[in-house]
Formats: sequence, structure tokens, C-alpha cells
Amino acid sequence: MMRRLLIIMLMTITTAAIHSQDFSFKEVTYAPEATTFRLFAPNNAKKVVVRIYNQGKDGKAVKTVKMTRTGNEQWQATVQGDLMGKFYTFDMGKGECPGVFAKAVGVNGKRGAIINMANTNPQGWDNDCRPVMKSPVDLVVYEMHHRDFSIAREDARYKGKFLALTEPWAIEHLKTLGVNAIHILPSYDYGSVDETRLDTPQYNWGYDPVNYNVPEGGYSTDPYQPEVRVREFKQMVQALHKAGIRVILDVVYNHTYDIEHSNFQRTYPDYYYRKTADGAYSNGSGCGNETASDQPMMTLFMIESVKHWINEYHIDGFRFDLMGCHDIETMNQIRKAVDEIDPSIFIYGEGWSAGACALPNEQLGMKANIPQMPRIAAFSDEIRDALRGPFDDDSKCGWLGTGIRIFKSSDMTGFKESLKFGIAGAIAHPQIEMKQVNYSKAPWAVEPTQMMSYVSCHDDMCLVDRLKASLPGISEAELIRLDLLAQTAVFTSQGVPFMLSGEELLRTKLGVHNSFESPDSINHLDWGNKTKYPQVFEYYKNLIALRKHHPAFRLGNADLVRKHLEFLQTPEKAVAYRLKNYAGRDDWRNIIVILNVSRADTEVTIPEGNYTIVCCDGVINENGLGTLKGSKAIVDAQSALILHD
Repeated sequence: MMRRLLIIMLMTITTAAIHSQDFSFKEVTYAPEATTFRLFAPNNAKKVVVRIYNQGKDGKAVKTVKMTRTGNEQWQATVQGDLMGKFYTFDMGKGECPGVFAKAVGVNGKRGAIINMANTNPQGWDNDCRPVMKSPVDLVVYEMHHRDFSIAREDARYKGKFLALTEPWAIEHLKTLGVNAIHILPSYDYGSVDETRLDTPQYNWGYDPVNYNVPEGGYSTDPYQPEVRVREFKQMVQALHKAGIRVILDVVYNHTYDIEHSNFQRTYPDYYYRKTADGAYSNGSGCGNETASDQPMMTLFMIESVKHWINEYHIDGFRFDLMGCHDIETMNQIRKAVDEIDPSIFIYGEGWSAGACALPNEQLGMKANIPQMPRIAAFSDEIRDALRGPFDDDSKCGWLGTGIRIFKSSDMTGFKESLKFGIAGAIAHPQIEMKQVNYSKAPWAVEPTQMMSYVSCHDDMCLVDRLKASLPGISEAELIRLDLLAQTAVFTSQGVPFMLSGEELLRTKLGVHNSFESPDSINHLDWGNKTKYPQVFEYYKNLIALRKHHPAFRLGNADLVRKHLEFLQTPEKAVAYRLKNYAGRDDWRNIIVILNVSRADTEVTIPEGNYTIVCCDGVINENGLGTLKGSKAIVDAQSALILHD
């Protein structure tokens, strides 16, 4: 414990010292008379120069200026003349690069660009407002890849581009569905798409960072002009904000595309990466390297990067890829820095790593350590895998398949307790037997706002494909019923609901588990499904509206959840609970949710009352679908029943 405190104190002192030297990642300071370049690099570097170019690709440098050391690990050079519109690189003999904090770049991000960021602001940008959010549980998060969403849309003008999200058809779809936060997959400049060949179909999720603080050129209409990608990203944010939709950025600070060619390595070799005791590069990311968030300048880089996206692009939240690779102290410093700008900005991440990290788990942003990271959330793989089955075996089903396949009683208990744990928001609840919960034997969320509730996301089979893989021969009718049942569990849970783009269209990726570089034929949304399966979109839309209209589904406080959420006794293939005595709306004093996975209609005992049915057999109508009097409820096969008194 003392060693941990000493490490934190040293980090704090060192970071404070960096701030006091006013370095703060101001790598380029422009003025019409001269531009000053600064670089964080080793004291013993033999060659540190900055090169100036007329274009972002090809051509020789028009000027090369030697940088001089001005302080501990600080180098500086001033280039006379007006460099607006020019491009630059730093060179230490390890290969040229635009530095670690370039804010604009040329094509493929090889050279930094000097532009006037104010000139990239769309009309009305100064009046752009972040949509109001009282609590994270009020969010409905929709995870989207730019190319997936629009590439196959016939009436899209900007297929696969940032600007697709400014088009009326896109805004209308999102608003009608009811989502109020778009989680965009990596949208910074990444390495696996060649921006000089955009006329050739290329695809990647983008988890291969190059320039963390510049929008990806492949999603712009002209990657050669540095201002274009910046302006079009802002136009996208502005259009979504006008529609009442927040924008959450997927950030991948845990690793770089590679080590040798990364901007980190080329400016300060080995500083930004962790190594194991034997001197090898640690690989907690599973991508060949693992950045050292605990290094003071990496900590500062992450903080400044997040602040840049908030201040320059008006981003409303951040999803941290493999947050379990980052140290707890850094995550808390980021939360503190964000709170100073706007406490409503939401932060969540994957509470795991993809391999062993060089730091012990006790120091990392793992799911189990969420209690040490106030107001930071993590994904719940407990509810995900309870519903659909384990991540590492596509052939195994979870609770959704127990009405079709035979399971041991102990398995059924594990599925149900894990599902209940997710419904309660991963907090301590007296009716949950934690020893029966998968993965976690102790509650890890202090508040339900710290749990992301979901059943599928980009980096696995989508829900339809997982059901097909784990339940061979399932009929289309059953597939739809189980799909809707799964999402009912997610959207009536007390955590923050999260869904994969296209699930409302009964999306399929043709069974591909990891489609990170699969072609459009695998990843695109089939917009024809909206007409083919209208009942699916209608159910998703009404389910989201149900959650938004009734605050009992999003209490946002652990004590309130324990007070008002009561699980009911049910047959083996059903889970039921009551949201009791919550005066969120006068005529919805008590709400009962029953989830039935059985292929047969199932009877469940409920508290005596006069009820109005609002969800039954795949249909939702808040005005009522019928009434029920007494203490017995019959739930249709493979569906949810929701009623209130």
C-alpha cells in the first residue's frame, strides 16, 4: 500500500512539474511572423530537427531547422516567416513524423499541418450546445461505425462519411428510434486505410491509432485538405446536437498501430510503452504493444487529448478501449479534468485488458476496480453472457437458449442470477446471490450509473448471428422473439443501456465473429430490413420510449434501486421483478416486468392488483394493451410482459 501511495505521489509531482514548465503538448505555436515548434524528446538525442514542406505528401522539405534543448527533455526551434498552410515533421533519425499531438495532418497523417482551427468552424458553431443530460442512466447509447451505417443507404449523399450523419434520413432514423447518444467507433486518424485510394473499397474498425487528435481522413470528402476533415467532423457533431443527440468518441490510448513507426516511438523511444521484467514489450492490448498510461507525459497526453476533443469538437463522452490497460490514477485524473469542463460528459470503458499487463491488476482500470473510479462506468459482460452465452464459444448459448436446449439446474441458476445482477445495475442487492453470478463474485458498481448494460457490440457476433450460431436451426419467428426479449432485459435494466447499430433492423454480419476488416458486404446495414421487419423496429422504438418516459427504469442511485427494485419468485425459465411504490408517474405506481424464455406460456405469481398491460407478446403500447386483475399473470412464450397498477 505504501509503495502504491509513493508511486502516485511521484506521478503527481512529476506531472505538476511538466505543467509548471508550460510544455503541455503545445508542439506548434503559430504566429504570422514565426512559428515555434517544441518536442518532448530524450536529453541525449543526437539529431532533432523540424522540416517544413509545401504539401502533405511527396516533395522535398523547403526548410530544415535544427532544434535545441531548452530544458529537461524539451527541445525547441523557431522558424521565421508565415507558415500558414505549410506542413511539418519532426525527425530524430528514427523516421519523420508529425509529433504526438498534431491537430491537423496531410493525407495519411504523415505530416502535420498548420491551419487556423477557427476557420474550420461551421456556421453557428459558437452557439452549438451539448444536449442536456441529468444522469448517465438517461442515455440510450447507439454504437455506430461510419461506413456500416451509411454505405448501403440508397438515398445517402455522403456514403461512409462524417457528413452522412448530417443528412435528413440519418437524423430522422435516429430520432424516431429514440437514441440520444451516438458512440462512434474510432474516428481519429488511423493507419489501416490508405487515404490516397478511397476510390477503392477499404474497411477497418479503426483500432490502430496513428494521430489521436485529428479526425480520420477516410471519413472526409477530401483527405488531402487538412481543414476538410476537421470541418466535416464538426458539422456532424453540430447536426447531431441539433437533433438532441450526444456524441461519444471511442478512444484507443492503450496501444498504437505498431511501435517502430509510431509517433510516440519516433520522438521518445521506449518512453511511452511498458516493458516486462525481461525487457520485452508488454502486450496487454493483444495488439503487439501496450502504452504506459502511468508515465507522467503519457498521463498528460491522455488528459490533454480528451480536453482537445471536448473543447475543439464539442464531444460529449468517451469510451475507453481496453480501459483495463490504463492505471486507475490516470483514469481518475481524466475524470477530474473533464469535470472541470462539464461534469455531464460521460466516461466508460472496457473493464478488462486483452492480455497480461506490465502493471498488476490492482493498479489498473479493471471492472473489479470500478469502486476506485467514481463516475466512470464499465461494460457488464455478466448480463451480456448471461443472455447470449460466453464470449469465447459461439456455439454455447445463455439464458435465451434455455427454452430450446436442456441445461442443468445449476446452469439455469447461474444465468438467472447473472441476469438479475445486470438488471440491478451491478450493485449490491439483497436478493442477488453473488456466488452464482458469472465472472464477478462481488458487486463492482457503487452506483448503477457505473454499469453499461448490453447484449452485443461491434467486436463480437451481433445478436442475430449469435442466436443462430448457438441455436442451430432456430426459426425466424423464434429468432425475432428472443431478440426482442434480450433487448427488453437490457433496456429495462438500471444501468446505462447500450446497443449496436443495426440491431433495430435485425442486423446480421453473416456469422462473422470479428469483422474488423471484413468488406462492406459483411458489415453494412441492410436498410431493406426496416421494411421487411417493421415489427422489430417498432418494438425497439417503443421499448426505448418506455424507458425514457418512466424514471423507475433509470433510478440512477443504488439506494433507490435497493428500495424500489424487488425480484419476484418465478418458474425456472422466467425472471421477474417489481419496481414498487415509485411515484415517477401517478398512474404507474408499481411496474412489473416478466421475462419468459420458455417455448411455452408461463404462469407467474405477482402481487395482487388491478394492472394495465403495456408490453405483451412482442408488442408495446404505453396506453395499454389490456388489463389484468388478481395475482396470476400468464406470459406468452419467449417474450416479455410488462404491466403497471
